[in-house]
Amino acid sequence: MPAELQITADLSNLASVREFVAEVGKGFYNSPNFIYDLCLAVDEAITNIILHGYKGRSGQIEIGIQAEDGAIAITIRDRAPKFDPTKLPKPDISQPLEKRKPGGMGVYLMRSNMDRVDYRRSEDGVNELKLVKQIRKI
Repeated sequence: MPAELQITADLSNLASVREFVAEVGKGFYNSPNFIYDLCLAVDEAITNIILHGYKGRSGQIEIGIQAEDGAIAITIRDRAPKFDPTKLPKPDISQPLEKRKPGGMGVYLMRSNMDRVDYRRSEDGVNELKLVKQIRKI
């Protein structure tokens, strides 16, 4: 059964989300690097939903975490306008910061820290972002 958290779309809830992800994640694999990667990816996803999806409007975000074939799967659902982060091109990180276009790094960090990032939008208007990280025990 997945662990679940529901929040309102407000940046003040990010600390609660990170705490939830860290606590649940430790139950799967208590490695500081593993937990850091999970928290960073989820933090970036939730921040993007709040700032770019809901754009200051009220809304709900649901986070579910469960085991999935030797991995941890984090599913994030919202009803903001459609946005598929898997279609966003990778930023050119070879350029110096002052020459880069702003934006795009949050999605890049999600992709870099997770093994898989999937997106789908249901017929009833729910965005579902799935972040998957394999558990690699040493």
